[in-house]
Amino acid sequence: MADQYPILILVSPFLLSFAVAIGGYFNKRVCWPITVAALAFSLFCGLQIALRVAALNGAPLVYELGNWPAPVGIVYSIDALNALVLVVIPLVGLLAAFYARRSVEKELSDKLPLYYTLYLLLITGLTGMTLTGDAFNLYVLLEITALTGYALIAVGKGRAALSTFNYIIMGTIGASFYLLGVGYLYIKTGSLNMADIRRILVEQGLYGSETVMIAFIMIMVGLWVKMALFPLHGWLPNAYTHAPNASSVVIAPLVTKVTVYIMIRMMMSVFSPAYAFQNLDWSRAVVWLAIIAILAGSVYALSQRDLKRLLTYLIVAEVGYMVGGVWLANRMGLTGAIFHIASDALMTLCLFLAVAIILYQTGHFELTSVRGLYKKMPFTMAGFTVGALSMIGIPPTCGFFSKWYLISGGIQAGQWGYVVALLLSSLVNAVVFFRIIEFAHFGTEADLAAAGHHGHSGNPGIREAPLSMVIPLLIVGVLILLLGIYSGRVVEFIGLFVNRLGLS
Repeated sequence: MADQYPILILVSPFLLSFAVAIGGYFNKRVCWPITVAALAFSLFCGLQIALRVAALNGAPLVYELGNWPAPVGIVYSIDALNALVLVVIPLVGLLAAFYARRSVEKELSDKLPLYYTLYLLLITGLTGMTLTGDAFNLYVLLEITALTGYALIAVGKGRAALSTFNYIIMGTIGASFYLLGVGYLYIKTGSLNMADIRRILVEQGLYGSETVMIAFIMIMVGLWVKMALFPLHGWLPNAYTHAPNASSVVIAPLVTKVTVYIMIRMMMSVFSPAYAFQNLDWSRAVVWLAIIAILAGSVYALSQRDLKRLLTYLIVAEVGYMVGGVWLANRMGLTGAIFHIASDALMTLCLFLAVAIILYQTGHFELTSVRGLYKKMPFTMAGFTVGALSMIGIPPTCGFFSKWYLISGGIQAGQWGYVVALLLSSLVNAVVFFRIIEFAHFGTEADLAAAGHHGHSGNPGIREAPLSMVIPLLIVGVLILLLGIYSGRVVEFIGLFVNRLGLS
């Protein structure tokens, strides 16, 4: 069984999604337990895969589907880069699912089987994107992920349908760019296997080809649209804001981060670092684009009073962090970007969970709706505070250490604009979150009673959320601290991938 973990981590949520759809038709109560079981097993498989990759000292773990070798068959090649992501995806999915049980029953009670089926298919798509070593198979899985994401957002109320339509338009544009790029690569190489494409590009000296350059540009632009890199971010704030809370708590932490992973994979494993950073020499331009994304996302967040929309703009800034770190073209920057994929997934999950719980209990997302909540909802606000401190970059949270590596990479590359942008963004985060913490901590009973039109509906009986919602939040808070405390081991694991690239 140990040799089958790479396929089991993908097949278990896929097959059990059908069990949810069929079982839920007869009894809705089976949907959630099946979903949790699938995600728990996927997490177990992900941990086993990571341990095996560590034991191989960074050498890839290869799984051939149907025993068809590359480049004929589809091959899963797992190294430290995607092994880390394969732990993050089911971990976030599992914790979000624990929160989602009550939220779905409240928001989408008539759509339980549909929601959990889509939920597992989303995890399947994200996992497949992380596993695959085939460029076209990646496109298929990218679209599976996108379609389930659209549906999970569209099942919401109000402006969810319109926001989803905008998301579909931009997502289709991004996917089309990526597919065209893969098509150009196939024209030049005759292969879709990532490792085989890399081999052909090297052996036939195709790095100077204009067709290959166009392929690279199209793939990058397509992925930047998918990850909402500013100014291609327009779809994200509305889509994530108007999505049902049960959907946004899993989509927001994972979709953009996995897309950043794909960018790294295509750059490092298909085109090579030398091509991306030396042949094209675009590093400085892309880092400046990331700087603009960081500053724009932070400024937009500063002006928001809706807590959920505020967090969506912070995601835009965080995407800038990771893209900039990758394109610093050095070991420290790439290490920081990969570490930030895991860190930001946990931070985003923590904050979205906290905000969703606040809405569940108070009925509103406005900044004023948190006034005095430290006394009413101490555990929820404690979890929110841990996520906020990590987003700011306060030690010993994981956010501090990932930013440390990103800033160190910026200094090493001489990209002082990127360093300043990171520090300014952290300062803006501090202003944003300390304002929320101040409202929550220093609000009085009189403020609560007076806030009827701002979110508490004049209800003095606001209290802590149910344990089934609070416990996942507190677990995420603990994981944020543990990831920071044991950051050295995580960086050592990431180094199994980064150190093989020949970066300075």
